[in-house]
Amino acid sequence: QVELVESGGGLVQPGGSLNLSCAASGFFSSGAMSWYRQAPGKGRELVASITAAGGSTNYADSVKGRFTISRDNAKNTVYLQMNSLKAEDTGVYYCRIIGIPRATMRQSLYWGQGTQVTVSS
Repeated sequence: QVELVESGGGLVQPGGSLNLSCAASGFFSSGAMSWYRQAPGKGRELVASITAAGGSTNYADSVKGRFTISRDNAKNTVYLQMNSLKAEDTGVYYCRIIGIPRATMRQSLYWGQGTQVTVSS
């Protein structure tokens, strides 16, 4: 049974920081991991992604220099450190993992349930 458990969201003032986590279980192996977000009334957008070995990362222009994605393969967990948060960073943040579940041994794409991030004074 594949499970992605996100945590770390919440309410923070502008300029503040949050660290999101997404712990994956049930996988034989995990490939690329990503964070997406969806603001109210808007579509889901890519925030950051990291390759399987963690050697390469990619960021949306709007978060470059403020957010850092990382992963711990021993824990099968991906993180998103968010600094200098702005009101426009508000939204539901989702992790996405491309992986091979032990149950099927077939590569597929999986989403977390989402965690709310609200940046407001």
